[in-house]
Amino acid sequence: QVQLVESGGGLVQAGGSLRLSCAASGSILSFVALGWFRQPPGKQREFVAQITSGGAKNYGDFVRGRFTISRDNAKNTMYLQMSDLEPGDTADYDCFADEILPSGRLYRNWGQGTQVTVSS
Repeated sequence: QVQLVESGGGLVQAGGSLRLSCAASGSILSFVALGWFRQPPGKQREFVAQITSGGAKNYGDFVRGRFTISRDNAKNTMYLQMSDLEPGDTADYDCFADEILPSGRLYRNWGQGTQVTVSS
């Protein structure tokens, strides 16, 4: 039931940078993990980045050191800083927040998605 609102998507040139934001309606301290997936046109969804409640970070193989995930607990917001963008990074980017329900089930909340387009 938490709401995740994304912003920061748009059109950038190859080699440029972009920062995506994902703001939650409540404290992000309640989530066991925060992160991003993306889906390029005509391709399957793929993992981009994740940060756990303990601060551990993981990235998809394609990132190759170009992206950084972070969070600001005071603003209830997480970020995906992207640099050295390539046309292959063109995709719909979607943030997620994982929480443990009272039943013990893991539940993944999703944002609405934001489009990133990288021109050559």
